[in-house]
Amino acid sequence: MADTSGNADTTGSTATGNTGETGKALSGPRKSSWKYIGPGIVVAATGVGAGDLVATLIAGSNFGYTLLWAAVIGCLVKISLAEAAGRWHLSTGRTLFDGWASLGRWTSWFFVVYVVIWGFVYGAAAMSSSGLPLQALFPDVMDLEWWAVLTGLVGLVFVWFNKYEVFEKVMTVLVGVMFVVTVYLAIRVTPNLGDAFAGLLPVLPDEKDSILNTLGLIGGVGGTITLAAYGYWVNAKGWTNTGWMKVMRLDNRVAYITTGIFVISMLFVGAELLHSSNVAIASGDKGLIQLGDILEDEYGTATAKFFLIGFFATSFTSLIGVWHGVSLMFADFVERYRKDRADRATGEGKPPAGKTTSGEGSAPSGGSTSGEEVASGARERSWPFRAYLLWLTFPPIVLLFQGEPFRLIILYGVLGAAFLPFLALTLVWLLNSSRTPAEWRNGILSNSMLTIAGLIFVILCVKQIWDQPWSEFF
Repeated sequence: MADTSGNADTTGSTATGNTGETGKALSGPRKSSWKYIGPGIVVAATGVGAGDLVATLIAGSNFGYTLLWAAVIGCLVKISLAEAAGRWHLSTGRTLFDGWASLGRWTSWFFVVYVVIWGFVYGAAAMSSSGLPLQALFPDVMDLEWWAVLTGLVGLVFVWFNKYEVFEKVMTVLVGVMFVVTVYLAIRVTPNLGDAFAGLLPVLPDEKDSILNTLGLIGGVGGTITLAAYGYWVNAKGWTNTGWMKVMRLDNRVAYITTGIFVISMLFVGAELLHSSNVAIASGDKGLIQLGDILEDEYGTATAKFFLIGFFATSFTSLIGVWHGVSLMFADFVERYRKDRADRATGEGKPPAGKTTSGEGSAPSGGSTSGEEVASGARERSWPFRAYLLWLTFPPIVLLFQGEPFRLIILYGVLGAAFLPFLALTLVWLLNSSRTPAEWRNGILSNSMLTIAGLIFVILCVKQIWDQPWSEFF
């Protein structure tokens, strides 16, 4: 994979002037090595949820191998986004939220509204998705709602009492389960490799809305807010300066190669098992339960049970990944807000005449928050981290038993659709400005990929907003 920053031979060198808050020189460059891999596994596991697998299955069932190329492009786009987020954290020593805040207060308002509404609805969706395969595996034990509550509480306790190191190890085990199950299914259905290779040619299906369906597949491969959380996991791993840049890039590529294997495997299953038999499945998590029934009819009970275990691993990694990663981001937001208030109260952190508090330059200043603070583990022990954990777990339980409120679901869909355009376009802004040290700013390749990503997500966002039943909202 080409260097997505567009800067040749700079990855292994120390960024000039980037000394962080302590003023100490950066540690020496580290060679990229498989032994360091970690945050990429976490972002791959979190980003690929049951909904992504169903969307890919449906694409395979509707179009066969025709859109395989779109799934590959989706992985390349997300590699660029996650690499940009990680590069910001490592090159500036500052967190992504600190970068957003430097662009204006509107970013903070967007983030707060997004995480409050999105977290409320997502919490219910993640718990329900994790409970479905457990109910299918143990049908006579208890109802789906109680399985969902149980998975949410287990996720809460696990993230509350464990730090990043343990979290990463558990995610790695669950990713291993996901990998074995999806690859096994792809082999089991005996894919037509000739058709699969033909599917790498960029051809659109010959039907209405084929462009939007294709863009939807590209945009839906592996993650939304978890792409922004990647930089936080990079810091939590202990990577806080440019000496880790090569390692981060290898880690990120491993993440989306893994994601690509998951997605392509499920597209194979959709193309061979569903498309060839003209079988349709429902969208959403229940589509995977239907697939389990089809697998049982075709290959026996053992294969169906094995698949349900993989389904649970897929859903539960997304649950605990969001419980950890988004809580980390929320804690960073609160900490920066508190520092800003303290600075305003004492009159500190005011810039010299002619300067701004936008955070331009490589070192944190004023109310800035740094990657070193995330690396110390202080965020994971903070009350905002745990408060958001509780928000993700307990209020959504009401939705599990009473149904999801109509207006909230519409706002959830709109905000969710708006997040990736926000992420792509703000990364272009941050990484082409003096906020980023010169040698780590975007090159032609990175700017091209982030701009393409931004345009794709803007189109999908507009479609999502257009498709909402606004007449019923008011």
